[in-house]
Amino acid sequence: MTAPPEQQAAERRAPALSPSRAADFRRCPLLYRFRAVDRLPEPLSRAQVRGTLVHAVLERLFALDPAARTPDAARALLGPCWDELAEAEPAATELFATPDELAVWLDSASALLDTYFALEDPAQVTASSVEERVETELTGEQGPVPLRGIIDRLDEGPDGTLRVIDYKTGATPGEGFEGSALFQLKFYALAVLLARGRVPDELRLLYLSDGTALTYRPDEAELHRFARLLDAVWSAIRRAAPTGDFRPNRGSACRFCDHRDRCPAWEGTPPPYPGWPGATTEA
Repeated sequence: MTAPPEQQAAERRAPALSPSRAADFRRCPLLYRFRAVDRLPEPLSRAQVRGTLVHAVLERLFALDPAARTPDAARALLGPCWDELAEAEPAATELFATPDELAVWLDSASALLDTYFALEDPAQVTASSVEERVETELTGEQGPVPLRGIIDRLDEGPDGTLRVIDYKTGATPGEGFEGSALFQLKFYALAVLLARGRVPDELRLLYLSDGTALTYRPDEAELHRFARLLDAVWSAIRRAAPTGDFRPNRGSACRFCDHRDRCPAWEGTPPPYPGWPGATTEA
């Protein structure tokens, strides 16, 4: 999807690690290159657009007074948020052949919002920020490692408790796939520690597809170990960047990849390497 102007401006700044790009590199360095350096387009999916829509509704919901954060209010926001999304990204409307298809899909988004209200009561939540862009850096062995991310919601309780909330519109990861969720949680915990000078008390992933929550209570020593992992990832990226030596890592996840036809692990040919983007692309 096309990013809003403020996001595009952010992406033209110096490279940095985000949770998704760090995870891409660990999964497959060539996938990282295709997404972060070549910035190759990937087809939209209904699930992706639905996630964007639900996030937009929840962001608007928390702009309301606590007492007004009701299921009816969330449903009322669904239509206007979809209209804005469709105007900003016309390709999203092409995913639906008929108005009936769109209506059924919007109902599925409404169901995710209903599940959200089953997980927590937003009227009882004290949100200090929503969709907060976090930018910080850690001190690596070879120099600073810039980190960027967007935290869906940061709650600060009356007792000073700090809690990070992230919404997931997919299902809870199955056995063997919990690591990717934990990686993201640790990334946000470390970013909050570096930006605010304190470890958040709790991080929660809310899975709106099946109504479950994954809770992580970070430990500072563990976060410092995780920082060394990110330092290693960033160092590997910087080593590969001058020559474009981002190698494929063939595995079971390849069956979901949009770039198999250009991957040498699948007898494809990558496009010419455009060169390390310097200050023009976010890593």
